[in-house]
Amino acid sequence: MPLHDHFHPPWSVQRPWEGFHGAWAAAIAFHLNSGVLPTEYFAMPVLEVQGRVEIDVGTFQEVARSETSGVGVWAPPQPTLTVPPEAAAPDSIEVQVLRNFGGPQLRAAIELVSPENKDRTSTRHAFATKCANHLRRGVSVIVVDIVTERLANLHADIMNALERIEEPPWESPTHLYAVSYRGVLAAEHPRVEAWPHMLNIGEPLPELPMWLEVDLVVPLRLEESYMVTCGGLRMRG
Repeated sequence: MPLHDHFHPPWSVQRPWEGFHGAWAAAIAFHLNSGVLPTEYFAMPVLEVQGRVEIDVGTFQEVARSETSGVGVWAPPQPTLTVPPEAAAPDSIEVQVLRNFGGPQLRAAIELVSPENKDRTSTRHAFATKCANHLRRGVSVIVVDIVTERLANLHADIMNALERIEEPPWESPTHLYAVSYRGVLAAEHPRVEAWPHMLNIGEPLPELPMWLEVDLVVPLRLEESYMVTCGGLRMRG
């Protein structure tokens, strides 16, 4: 199954990326749970795609006035300091791989990049920091970026968040990629290892190593879950 462009017509209209990414995350989890993972491990999709909530300020003001009618309203002085609010939590479309060992323990995270993850410096930093924190705790990470409407090298951002500077940083010529990372927490030589793959529209997706433990790795066959997702959503051609 060749990789489609999910962020431009016709598929961006017929199958919006939010629905596709959610279905793909579920298909990846199902694929891993169907004989790929050892019995004490399991995968589950975790999706947090931010929406926008707006308040009808005019209605709120009318209600406020009606509720305070007949009551003296105190007017405070103008603020002496104004600070913009923090941005909402960034999108997170993730498949978590956990081990049952005295309770679920996170061992790997598969991150499907959203346009919002690549949009601004703050959201890129938040995404990179999340991945870096996983790796510092010995949790392996796989990043899959098929977003065509925005260009950003999140791999370089992750390396910067880990303070592991590459000269020059690896970058996919197509700006689409999948990278498998593992953090090796050896006391003498701690390091981050990476297996980068360029992706391209019209070509199949690769197989990536997914590390569950220092000495335990399983294959993540992106092509299989992608085919299942496209077939389930009736995406032909």
